[in-house]
Amino acid sequence: MAILSEHDAMRRAVDLAVRGLGSVSPNPIVGCVLLDGTGHVVGEGFHAYAGGPHAEIVALAQAGDRARGGTAVITLEPCNHIGRTGRCSTALVAAGLARVVLAVPDPNPIAAGGADTLRAAGIDVSVGLGADEAEAANIAWLTAVRRRRPYITWKYAATLDGRSAATDGTSMWITSEAARTDVHALRGTADAIIAGVGTVLADDPRLTARNPRDGSLAVRQPLRVVVDSSGRTPADARVRDAAAPTWIATTADVGADHLGRVDITALLSALYDRGIRSALLEGGPALAGAFLRANLVDRVVGYLAPRLLGAGAAALGDAGVRTIAEAIDLTIVDVTQVGPDLRITAEPRQKEG
Repeated sequence: MAILSEHDAMRRAVDLAVRGLGSVSPNPIVGCVLLDGTGHVVGEGFHAYAGGPHAEIVALAQAGDRARGGTAVITLEPCNHIGRTGRCSTALVAAGLARVVLAVPDPNPIAAGGADTLRAAGIDVSVGLGADEAEAANIAWLTAVRRRRPYITWKYAATLDGRSAATDGTSMWITSEAARTDVHALRGTADAIIAGVGTVLADDPRLTARNPRDGSLAVRQPLRVVVDSSGRTPADARVRDAAAPTWIATTADVGADHLGRVDITALLSALYDRGIRSALLEGGPALAGAFLRANLVDRVVGYLAPRLLGAGAAALGDAGVRTIAEAIDLTIVDVTQVGPDLRITAEPRQKEG
């Protein structure tokens, strides 16, 4: 087996953890690498699906007696409660480990406390190695648990001059097939897709994760959420088909804001209670503006096509910005060419003061 430093083992653990994206929610993604006393890798694992064995348990099963006296390198604090599985903290103690290196403490008060249990058993515990990388990989779950609402990614497609449709309303297809394939992969990592009733009435979208070439559906489908204050979604709308679960969220369900529309803060709280930890906001410039006005967008993913329209619908509606000083500033974290298009990923900056 390979010999790894603790730093390299943590990088490997993060790489393992991300394999669980899209399949473990409402649980976190977690990766674990076990090293024996000489630094040889004797076991590794990741949390593959909700209700399945946690990363530490998978790695311990691989290692067997070779884990005794060794080091566990884990992306998240081992759980300290009994849910659908047992406590990972006590499993690590029983395995006879000498040291545990973890990147990020668990913010969930129900599961936290694993580090204390390990220390009480005489195990050396180190916290913080690779924290930035582990935090970034697990940002959706960590943000959701800390804020008690899903992590929201606003996804949009536009021309280079920011138009999401031409003046006659046509918008299919602004971006390339490569970009649309990329979007479906992004959908596959989310727990829910949120759209407004205006988008449903105008475009009759499916809001599913699928292969654009043959239309085949992904194995796991996000919950489709239509923000529809007064229940105008037609009975025969494609979002009501059997391809994926759907929630038509009305004011009767979650309450109304001061304008009589669905209270989106209450909506996100209700989604969190349903086990939704990440959601893709896709529906329309007005809804996107409302989420940005409420400071409810955590990430922006924009697909920009090398095309110009000069007129037509803008990708973003009223976001509450009245002067340049109020502009919503973004930090660009990634720019990738996808076919002929650009995918720009950015995060809203927190205003100072």
